[in-house]
Amino acid sequence: MKNLELKQKLKEGNLVLGTLIVSTSPFWPKILKDCSLDFIFIDTEHIAISRETLSWMCRTYSAMGLPPLVRMKSPDKYIATEFLDDGAAGIISPYTETVTQVKELVGATKKRPLKGGRLNQLMAGKKNLEESLNNYINKFNENNLLILNIESKPAVENLDEILEIEGIDAVQIGPHDLTTSLGIPEEYDNPIYLNTIEMVFEKARSKSVGAGIHAWGAPEYQKRLLDLGANMLIHKADALFFRDGLENDLNEIRSLVGEDNVSRGY
Repeated sequence: MKNLELKQKLKEGNLVLGTLIVSTSPFWPKILKDCSLDFIFIDTEHIAISRETLSWMCRTYSAMGLPPLVRMKSPDKYIATEFLDDGAAGIISPYTETVTQVKELVGATKKRPLKGGRLNQLMAGKKNLEESLNNYINKFNENNLLILNIESKPAVENLDEILEIEGIDAVQIGPHDLTTSLGIPEEYDNPIYLNTIEMVFEKARSKSVGAGIHAWGAPEYQKRLLDLGANMLIHKADALFFRDGLENDLNEIRSLVGEDNVSRGY
């Protein structure tokens, strides 16, 4: 899938599926090649990845037709442009709460290489661009995606204003942070949380903005999230698949061998 195709699917409400990639091993792209993924999620907010490593990951997955969406460590316009230069198909901005933050991110991802005073005037609505320059900038940035993590009560409260800003391709729920901000940490079945994310999904889709969420529960629970209105699902992570598979296999081996043999160091 190409970036523009992913962008269009998000806009139209079509389902797109990805997963979080923690491993930086160059063997990993070979494993993921035939997994029917629509995109790859790479997180630099909670995972230590150098810029050089991130760049080869982005360019490798892009060449495979798996657009890499990279989450920054903060809603920083400078990091956003850096990651796009490094080959990211799209930027995921964590803990984004204000109109000011979003306008800066739109400027960094959808109006580059315009910078400085001209960009500030444009984003403030004080100046328009010449037609030729506007056409150039639109073409220059047509492949870039901007996705906002909605993971706090203030972000939910400001969502109507945020969604009025042109240039947002999707919003993405951060379950752990959002439940914490709502005062119900890790209560993913709590009606307060479920009603909140359903409202976020509905508002996003009403503006033709993708509605995403990162989920690590059973497929039945993830189907429930899709029924609430999500059309972009980040399914678990490679580390979770490895842990669960290893744990299940070792438990089965112990069961087959028997407790007595295990205790004797069989």
